[in-house]
Amino acid sequence: MPQRKYSKTKIESIKHTKRVTLPIDLAAYSEILYDKQAFRQRLDEMIQSYPELFPDGISQGYKLHGMMPASQKMPQVQLRRIQLTERDAVGQRQVYTIAPCDILPYMAGAVTEVEKALFLRRFGVPFWALTYVFGRNDMYWYRLVGSVGRHDIVGTTVKESAKLPEHVLADEKHAYFHGEKVYIATTVAQDCVLGASVSFTADAEGLTEAYGHFQQEAQRLDSHYAPQTVNIDGWQATHLAWQTLFATVTIIQCFLHAFLKVRTCGKRLGHTFTEIKRQVWDIYHSASRADFRQKVSQLQKWTQTHANHLTVPVIEAIDKLCAKADSFSLAFDYPQAYRTSNMVDRHMEPMARWLYSTRYFHGHGLSAELHTRAWSLLHNFWPYCPPVHKLNGFVYRDNWLENLLVATSLQGFHVSNKKR
Repeated sequence: MPQRKYSKTKIESIKHTKRVTLPIDLAAYSEILYDKQAFRQRLDEMIQSYPELFPDGISQGYKLHGMMPASQKMPQVQLRRIQLTERDAVGQRQVYTIAPCDILPYMAGAVTEVEKALFLRRFGVPFWALTYVFGRNDMYWYRLVGSVGRHDIVGTTVKESAKLPEHVLADEKHAYFHGEKVYIATTVAQDCVLGASVSFTADAEGLTEAYGHFQQEAQRLDSHYAPQTVNIDGWQATHLAWQTLFATVTIIQCFLHAFLKVRTCGKRLGHTFTEIKRQVWDIYHSASRADFRQKVSQLQKWTQTHANHLTVPVIEAIDKLCAKADSFSLAFDYPQAYRTSNMVDRHMEPMARWLYSTRYFHGHGLSAELHTRAWSLLHNFWPYCPPVHKLNGFVYRDNWLENLLVATSLQGFHVSNKKR
């Protein structure tokens, strides 16, 4: 039986890393490692070009702080550390490790050794299969994938606070944990998954906690962040969760869900349904709020006139759609808002395939959370035109995994508001 008292606060309790990952490979890093002047010069160039990868205090200066102890796992790799000049709240100077982008955190391996395996994991290829093809052992791959989920999804994906979305979409993906239903609260915007957290209940309390991870991560990037609108379906608990997290957000109900209900009830009506479908989508494509309301009234009158040719479920579905006219018409106040859930559905489809291929969740609750978050990041950074490249307008490295590792500098928990 699942542990129903499981809490996501364990995610917040994960120790934040002080690893700064630079967009240079080990070969280039090793060339300047023992030349302090060259290392400082290269680091200064990186601070100038990529301030979002470093802590805020770096602008006040730093000094080289020796080497990290050699790792037994990769003794041939040495990493240099720096110490900030600025003192923190308790009067200490923080020390950070400077790392190249082709070495995994905790010396877990090199990018060339794990890149293809992590790419396949996005599609749910089982761990035993990764072991058979790439070596190591099942637990190595299990822990490696889970470690990706420890990074901030928003901070890793969005590299400037100005690019935080004003309009988002949200929905819950149904999954199973030890055979019992759970819900993955998913937040999407600008074709990127910006939040994915497991909720053990479908009530407002559980979903508020799950969607709250998106809120916390976005507000770490911009403490005043709140989206203007969120597109969701008609689930009341989802409404309450978003209103609790963002008091000023405007909730726009998905028009597509209303049409799908009409289609489910009336798709066997033949030509009559064709006419219903035409009128419904004419409403959606209305040019103004007044035009929208006029077409809604026309559909209501048409339904009353043709009631003898319609079934009771179809009439009820149309009446329900028309009754939500006020909610749907809010979209005219926000021309850039999402009116249908198409974008979140596009991302939930590969998520559904991943969940099914992995036979859902059978381990600890925290593992379910970490692997869900890991899937989201791998999904955002996958090769061949990944959406995160479009959102930020640049890449750190051509290799998708190196690009992801650089983006997770400082674990994604801190991103400078300075523009590149």
